[in-house]
Amino acid sequence: MQRDSQATNAMLMARRNAAIPRGVGHSHAIFIKRGENAEIWDVEGRRFIDFAGGIAVLNTGHRHPAIIDAVKAQLDKYTHTCFQVLAYEPYVELAERLNAKAPGDFAKKTLFLTTGAEAVENAVKIARAHTGRSGVIAFTGGYHGRTLLTLGMTGKVAPYKTGFGPFPAEVFHARFPSALHGVSVDDAIASVELIFKNDIEASRVAAIIIEPVQGEGGFNVAPPELLQRLRTLCDQHGILLICDEVQTGAGRTGTWFAVEQSGVAPDMITMAKSMAGGFPISAVVGRAEVMDAPAAGGLGGTYAGSPMACAAALAVLDVFEKENLLQRSRDVGARITSSLKALAQRHSCIAEVRGLGAMVAMELCKNGDPHQPDADLTKALAAEAAKRGLVILTCGTYGNVVRILVPLTASDALLDEGLGIISASLDALKQA
Repeated sequence: MQRDSQATNAMLMARRNAAIPRGVGHSHAIFIKRGENAEIWDVEGRRFIDFAGGIAVLNTGHRHPAIIDAVKAQLDKYTHTCFQVLAYEPYVELAERLNAKAPGDFAKKTLFLTTGAEAVENAVKIARAHTGRSGVIAFTGGYHGRTLLTLGMTGKVAPYKTGFGPFPAEVFHARFPSALHGVSVDDAIASVELIFKNDIEASRVAAIIIEPVQGEGGFNVAPPELLQRLRTLCDQHGILLICDEVQTGAGRTGTWFAVEQSGVAPDMITMAKSMAGGFPISAVVGRAEVMDAPAAGGLGGTYAGSPMACAAALAVLDVFEKENLLQRSRDVGARITSSLKALAQRHSCIAEVRGLGAMVAMELCKNGDPHQPDADLTKALAAEAAKRGLVILTCGTYGNVVRILVPLTASDALLDEGLGIISASLDALKQA
């Protein structure tokens, strides 16, 4: 079928529905034609402000010139060898730079893969190889990927796990703290201890994995105390601590890794999404002796750490330094949080505004009661905002959280315009 230069969103969605499985969901029936920094234009010529960022992939915005130039330069050299066959320097340089950035006063090594799920799955493989143990403890509300192992670790059934079981054995879920919903750090730690009593002895647990800020779970922030106590617990029992920073990493929270803000050094960190500004790559960064546990040939992948993505990721690191994007992340987060908290003063349906750095969300409820999640209002708000020219995403265990992942390179004027659309959309819905 030839491309139709006059195609509408509706026409393309009809083609999409006929050709692509329904399991590939869509937040918005919008087909992009062009993207620039924090703005996109659809096939019908409409402009949208992008507060979704490709689900936390575009911290440096659409088509950042430095990243595009780096990829173009790499295109003129070589595009693929498979690193396990013929090595190339950009892979090594990127590993060196990430090793230097990761917290912890110990030697580190980095493995590159293609997707966040691959990174998480390989982190578990490495943990099992190093410890000789099999068990994994994750947390309720956590999201770790769509492969069977990572789905087993994911603490949210619909839509991710529905119909896909059984899942791998010896994966257990502890409670994730939420002051809003009455779950304390003590409760979370007690639930880990309960797993040791009821499900698997601590001596058979290879790793505890946690997101410093839950992504799909609703931007719930892990209190520093929780991460510190998990570190102590892991050390006590010889368990490895893995921080899943696929969504929080690459500067989204105001530090390169979110876990830095807790003072904790995990044994491994997984990352992906924004680390290459839109090009597919993921990483596992960890203690050298842990990372060296698998035998030669036990790790890798055909496209893992591709030359194109390594070039892009190196450019992202340079952009963060040159444009001071870590500070920009903190400034963007403060601006968004202030605006949403002001909105909460006018609307009791906003149960909480929360986040870390520029990873900010608001949770919506019915009748001003946080225990009555309002998924319908959340979905309607995303749809109304899209009608007014703003792309936002929803998340949360109950689908009642609006999350903002705007590029850090967006101007203050564009941020204010987008936040104004959220305010106007919510006003319109509450008055209807």
